[in-house]
Amino acid sequence: MAEDPTHGLLIISAVAVAAPICAELAKRLRVPSVLFELLLGMAIGPSLLNLVHVDASIHEFATLGLCLLFFVAGYEVEVRAVAGRPILTALSAWAISLALGLVVALLLVATGFAISTLLLGLCCTTTAIGTLLPMLRDRGLLGTKEGTLLLAAGSVGEFGPIVAITVLVGAHDPTNQFLVLGLFFALVVGLLFLATRHQPPKVVAALQRQLHSSTQLPIRLVLFFVVAMSALAVRLGIDLLLGAFAAGMVIRLGITEEQAEGLEPKLDAVGYGFFIPIFFIVSGIGMDAHFFTTLGALRIPIFCGLFLVVRGIPALFIYRRDLDRRSRWGFAVLQSTALPLLVVLTQIGLDTHTMLPVNASAIVAAGMLSVLAFPLIGFSLITAERALVDAGVVAPAS
Repeated sequence: MAEDPTHGLLIISAVAVAAPICAELAKRLRVPSVLFELLLGMAIGPSLLNLVHVDASIHEFATLGLCLLFFVAGYEVEVRAVAGRPILTALSAWAISLALGLVVALLLVATGFAISTLLLGLCCTTTAIGTLLPMLRDRGLLGTKEGTLLLAAGSVGEFGPIVAITVLVGAHDPTNQFLVLGLFFALVVGLLFLATRHQPPKVVAALQRQLHSSTQLPIRLVLFFVVAMSALAVRLGIDLLLGAFAAGMVIRLGITEEQAEGLEPKLDAVGYGFFIPIFFIVSGIGMDAHFFTTLGALRIPIFCGLFLVVRGIPALFIYRRDLDRRSRWGFAVLQSTALPLLVVLTQIGLDTHTMLPVNASAIVAAGMLSVLAFPLIGFSLITAERALVDAGVVAPAS
């Protein structure tokens, strides 16, 4: 008898329900739900309970969840707010991280610890802004100086590695690929310009009505735009995540605050309510739980340390004019949090045989550990600094 196609989705849906319940039970530790999604996914996967095997349909659900995760990351970028110094500072910090990451990767390759430089170096330059966003929102930091700087840094930390992948990994002609990427950026800039133009009142009124009807036309339009931009990116030979991220930026710039109030809860319901958890659960299913009992697990703290060195240290120097000392340390730790893009980068490394399987497993596990530990440390340092500033104990950074 053929396997019931709903079997795997049923178990994954149950895990999607169980993960936030576990997070709620562990709320004193402030463990993010995404960590439980990964761990429970690993538990139901082939390496432990063997309850779920990822077929084509589940893979498509997970891909849409990944696209929505990067769409939300792009959507949360307030283009006007991060323009100027925040984004320029973030670009400077990421450029230093990239150079530092490549040097570290070269040393690891020279010692036989790794077999390729580029992907390993890029893994150390990512920032899981999509994972950090709910935590920023829950702590009321989105509109603050720290939140704005972290949004800019995280956006570059997601955007930069994707661009590097597109141009340098798997491209037969990097020059041609760079031109294609330039055309895509030009299209995005054009769409951003159109998004700021006058909106016909009749169209706005009609969409507002549809938002509160059974058709949910604005939500359908947004999802269509995300899929269309992702599909366009793939057709151009660009990573689909770049298309999803760009779609989020365009949508955010094209709607008013009043429209956002009605749209955002429904987008969160679609994304965080179903598709995004599926991506993390499926990522957990693909992990080998037995890896943690091998000597390879000793590489996990090494990669965690590399995240902090490569991505965190530049922040301590670059943000001296923007943040107080304690906040800078917290910012450096938060900026080092990595996960979703690590899954993508390590999978590319395995597919192209440019990354050792033991390193791929250790990097993703280190990302899981960073999601567990780094936000707890980083946010506590930033909130402690803000409390001292509010109490007048220390003067705010200029």
